[in-house]
Amino acid sequence: MDGRYTPAESPDETTVFPYHDLTPPSTADVAAARKIVRQHLPKTPLVRSESLSAELDAEVYLKREDTLPTGAFKIRGGVNLVATLDEEFRERGLLAASTGNHGQSIAWAGRQFDVPVTIGVPADANPEKVAAMERFGAEVIQRGADYDAAREHIEKLAAQRQARYVHSGNEPKLVAGVGTAGLEVVDDLPSVDRVFCPVGGGSAAAGYCLTVGALTDAEVIGVQAAAAPAVHNAWRDGTMDAHEPVDTMAEGVATRVPFALTVEVLRDRLTDFRLVSESAIRDGVRDLFLDERIVMEGACATGVAAARQAGDDIAGETVVIPVSGRNISHEKLVDLLTDGANAQ
Repeated sequence: MDGRYTPAESPDETTVFPYHDLTPPSTADVAAARKIVRQHLPKTPLVRSESLSAELDAEVYLKREDTLPTGAFKIRGGVNLVATLDEEFRERGLLAASTGNHGQSIAWAGRQFDVPVTIGVPADANPEKVAAMERFGAEVIQRGADYDAAREHIEKLAAQRQARYVHSGNEPKLVAGVGTAGLEVVDDLPSVDRVFCPVGGGSAAAGYCLTVGALTDAEVIGVQAAAAPAVHNAWRDGTMDAHEPVDTMAEGVATRVPFALTVEVLRDRLTDFRLVSESAIRDGVRDLFLDERIVMEGACATGVAAARQAGDDIAGETVVIPVSGRNISHEKLVDLLTDGANAQ
């Protein structure tokens, strides 16, 4: 077997291969990624939220990543990585594991650049996300009870097929691409005081740290579901231990295992890291739909929940919350709205 496809020593509990570069990207790398990303993706709107601004007595802006072609921010990273992929990996194709948005990102970019893609997802993955990946031309393998079980299967398959595994977090090109959203925020709103950013694997929060955090005086606050605190614990304690079980409705942050590259950026640059409850996440999804007709996933509702949790601390400030994805399942959205109506 080609040595490049034999697992290498890993700094965390995931599998990495010799072709993975675990050096965190710089702000200059994000600027370079922007030259690529802007050729393929539109700039996303930064829109004032009337309801949250009134509720929190602050100027609250939503970075509408949900308007991107896959409905989520991760497509920025997929485009940057696949556009700059070494020629040796193109014919063999790409493999990735995902709860949906990372997989859609790689599938979309693979179609764009004519690279075959295989995505592993949990057995009970969001069916709308699975269908989208298949529409983009990816082979989808449903395996395991959660993201990490699907990831472990894909890591083994990558070695067997001798094909390029696209890690969800230990990929500087992904983080740099995702960070281009932060450069757009700096362009549009350089006076921002705080960003409340959801954290699953940590690529989005790392991207905002390298841009808004590095180029302005803003504080970047990471947010994760209290029921899935693996990355939070790694940020707090400096350990890379897995956390089990994970039981959150927000599949985009349902990560049991922290990633070394993104945790390094977050520990170095993140101002604070908050945990929010399941009820607060559900309220965020429901309220943004009812008040502003914005469809958001549970993962991005963590940012809304954290801003509400901050309360008077952010009064008078200019705050940005990324709407990181709109790909909530129809069934889950209906359940949330129905539960809210029944509670009134």
